[in-house]
Amino acid sequence: MTVFVLDTHVLLWWLTGQPLTPAATAAIIDPNHDVYISVVTGWEIAIKSSQGKLTIEGDLTEDIYANGFDFLPIRWSHASQAGALPNHHRDPFDRMLIAQCQSEGFTLISRDLNMTKYEVDLLVA
Repeated sequence: MTVFVLDTHVLLWWLTGQPLTPAATAAIIDPNHDVYISVVTGWEIAIKSSQGKLTIEGDLTEDIYANGFDFLPIRWSHASQAGALPNHHRDPFDRMLIAQCQSEGFTLISRDLNMTKYEVDLLVA
């Protein structure tokens, strides 16, 4: 079974019906795949919402579960991995997603091509 983690922008695009690549869409809707949303995504959304950079309508947690996604907690090993990453990407949220995917052997779905600078399985959204 393949396990995917959605980058924050991919989650928001998915929930608002914005198009993704056919490969990303197929991966997300395949019932044989597990799709996770990292809790770091919730943190990023909360910060951007409080700064007025993002507006979320409805109950995001409910929407995540309604789409069959589950939450990926942050473990101590993820934090250690994120801290050890080369400084190719300065966004701490993205660095955590990379570390989680590396640590767990998951594939990240993102359109951020800066992620390719790291050894992480990436499916372009």
